[in-house]
Amino acid sequence: MAVTTNRTGRLSFVTSGGKTFTLTVPQPREDLQLAEAMSVMNSLIAGGIFLTAHGTLTGVRDIKVIDTIINDLYDPPQG
Repeated sequence: MAVTTNRTGRLSFVTSGGKTFTLTVPQPREDLQLAEAMSVMNSLIAGGIFLTAHGTLTGVRDIKVIDTIINDLYDPPQG
């Protein structure tokens, strides 16, 4: 039984088909700044390296850093 914290970055883009495409980044840096995240996202859009089911990435929709606290109340016996 333990309490753990997970941190995830969620980068959401607009596609040429008008849908949302999301990339999840495990354990982003604690000191991540908006300008850095925007720069990476704009590079991904400009590079055109992602082709989704709804077209290419055309814009930034949202950027989130999500912290999750997990309180594991029960560990089943091993064996």
